[in-house]
This record gives sequence, C-alpha cells and structure tokens, in this order.
Amino acid sequence: MININEVMETNTMIREDNLDVRTITMGISLLDCISTSLKDTCDKVYDKITTSAKDLVRVGKDLETEYGIPIVNKRISLTPIAMVGSSCCKGSKDYVEIAKTLDAAAKEVGVNFIGGYSALVSKGMTPYDEMLIRSIPEALNVTEYVCSSVNVGSTKTGINMDAVKLLGEIIRETAELTADRDCIGPAKFVVFCNAPDDNPFMAGAFHGVTEADKIINVGVSGPGVVKRALEQVRGENFEVLCETIKKTAFKVTRVGQLVAKEASKRLGVPFGIIDLSLAPTPAIGDSVGEILEEIGLEYAGAPGTTAALALLNDQVKKGGVMASSYVGGLSGAFIPVSEDQRMIDAASCGALTLEKLEAMTCVCSVGLDMIAIPGDTKATTISGIIADEMAIGMVNQKTTAVRIIPAVGKKVGEVLEFGGLLGYAPIMKVNEYSCDAFINRGGRIPAPIHSFKN
Repeated sequence: MININEVMETNTMIREDNLDVRTITMGISLLDCISTSLKDTCDKVYDKITTSAKDLVRVGKDLETEYGIPIVNKRISLTPIAMVGSSCCKGSKDYVEIAKTLDAAAKEVGVNFIGGYSALVSKGMTPYDEMLIRSIPEALNVTEYVCSSVNVGSTKTGINMDAVKLLGEIIRETAELTADRDCIGPAKFVVFCNAPDDNPFMAGAFHGVTEADKIINVGVSGPGVVKRALEQVRGENFEVLCETIKKTAFKVTRVGQLVAKEASKRLGVPFGIIDLSLAPTPAIGDSVGEILEEIGLEYAGAPGTTAALALLNDQVKKGGVMASSYVGGLSGAFIPVSEDQRMIDAASCGALTLEKLEAMTCVCSVGLDMIAIPGDTKATTISGIIADEMAIGMVNQKTTAVRIIPAVGKKVGEVLEFGGLLGYAPIMKVNEYSCDAFINRGGRIPAPIHSFKN
C-alpha cells in the first residue's frame, strides 16, 4: 500500500536532486478510427484524441500541486499511424494530412508531444508502411508536436535491410527540410529494433495493438538522486555500490507508482506500466555522465565505461521491479548525448566517441540517442550506423534505437542548439569508409539462431 509518507521521504530528492516524473503518457488506440475516407479518418482521430485526453494535462498539474512532485511532460501515444491510414491513404501526402490532424489534436489538449506516427516493418513493408515512411520528412517539417518512429528489426524476425536503407535517405531528407531550425526534424524521429509497445518516452512512444483502448504509462527519472546517493558511499566496494543504486531506484519507482495510480484513477483510464529510466536533462546535476564519473571514471568514454553502465542499468532494473509489479517500457539508463551535460563535455573533449557509444548501447536501455553528425554524411553511412545498432538489439534480445541528426551545413567540432530538454549537441566524427555495397544488397538479415524458442 502506497502512502503519502513514502512521498514525503523524497522531498530532498525533489528539491535538491532533480527527481521528477518525466512523463505521464496516455496511450490511445485508433483502431476504431479506420475508415475508407481520409476526411472521415482525420475527423475520427481528432475526436478520439481530444475526447480521451481532454483532462490529461489538468490532472497532471493537479498531481504536481498536491504531491509536490514535478511532472515535466504530459504526452500521448497512438496506434501506429501506418495501420490507421491503410484504408484511406493513397499516397504520402494523405499521411501528412493525418500528421497535421495529430498536431492539431495535441495543441488542443495541451500536451508536449504526440507519438505514434509510426510503422512496424521488421519483416517487410506494405505499400502503406512505405507511404508513411516516405511522408516522415514533410510530416515532421510541418508539425510541431508529432514524433515518429519505425521498428525495422526484432530478435524473432531479423532486420529489414530495405527499410534500413530507405531510412538513411529519410533521415537526411528530414534534416535538410528542417535545416533552418537546427535540423530539429530528426530529433523527433527514432529507428528501433525490438520496440516495446508500452514505452512512454518520446520520440519512440506508440500504442501497441495488444494494448487496451486507453492506458496510462508513467516514466520516472532521477539521475541526480542516484548521483547523490553514490556520493555517500564513495570508495566502497562494488557490493555496497550496487545495493545503493538498487535501493535508490526502488524509492524513485515508488514515487512513479503513486503518480501513475492516482492519474489512472482520476482519468478513469487503466494503469499500464512504470518506466524507471535514468533520463538526463541539460540541467546541472541531472546527468547519467555524472553517475559514471561518481562510480570512478574520469569521463564517460574512459576504459571501464561499458562495465560501469552495465552495472548501473542492471541495478536500476532490479530496484524498479521490487517497487512495482508493472515495470515496463525501456527502464534503465539513457545516454542521449545532447541531453546530458557531462556526455556533451565528454564528447567535446574526445573522451566519448561514436564507436564507444555503440559499445555502451550493448548494455544500456536504448541506443545511439541524440547524436549530431556532420551534415555531409552519406545516407548509406547513416544506414550502416542504423544496421549496426539494430544488430546489437537483435542478437542480444534487447531494445536498441538510433536517433541521429545530420547537421546540415556543419562540421565536426561545431554545435547544434535545440534548447529545452533536447539541449545541444556537439557534432561527432563519423567513420568515413564506405559501406555502400553492403547497404545496397537489399533484403533481410535473418533472425539469429537463438530466436527459435518454440
């Protein structure tokens, strides 16, 4: 039984260590909005979203006031739009009209982002999937709140390399269309392997088809809380270190559990999952990089970084699952370069490279996240980076992702400025050797042998 005393214990965490509920995300099924008419589909989608989520922002603000817990974002995730538009969209321009509808609905209900402009193509693309994918650059160019994702691989199906090749081109095009806004388009787009159906975090949130009609998922974050706890055990052995992280993760998750249950009750929407992810922000003291330094590294990227991150990720998960019966989503440590001041510092001084980040993604919760690369990087090179990351997820039976931003007109050493939670990104060096022949083969990389579990 959760009581208010458990929340009161976290007052110092909230005041001094940047503990927050990073997001309350309402998942909404749009399967009942499918129609053969584009106008009818758009009308149904707008009505379903604005009716279902009309009180989401108000309830979030009420909970902030009553419990004193910052709730940074209120968001919506939707059934993958490639499915929703499959009966009415005759081309990519039709999908862009649905994107505009989502943007209008998000603005009406007051949420920060709306996710689910997505396609699931791990084994192959339908004509409708391809239409949506080809619409992504324009959709992200003309909308403000819409986030997009494409799942191109899984442990059970392998990797759809045709989709991987296409997405290298799509990411470049999206960056070029939004170059006047520091290439913000690709910052709202992510490529997945083994994408979870219940992820509350953007840009990759979508409402899986196995979910209920509506659901409340909550993402909790507290890198500063973990850092402060580790300061108290500086120099202790690994057993003490692990126990400290685990106990802290337990307390943080309990806060999220309280908020999720209350939000669910007040909105009349079932509670889904708690996602306990150490998601950094550009604020000082809210950094996964600082945790790695407190564990004993001079900078993130130093030898030992992958081991330290593996330890951190595992203990966060262990603490979280003891605090709630419904831990899901991604749950672990995020390493988005532009959103973490100490990661930015490590990348800027050369301690943290793209190759080291790729190694780190083998043991953390997501993948290559919010990484700016030179604007003249070839589409096939971007596809190669995606393929590498998808292979890590496929073989290791984990979620991996790529959110990479070609900085149009900029070179290594320069910076992209996004502002807000997205921060700023130093442009990182990319291996310039060609993978063209590999990417242009086409087809699908088969699932690994250990995928056969039946």
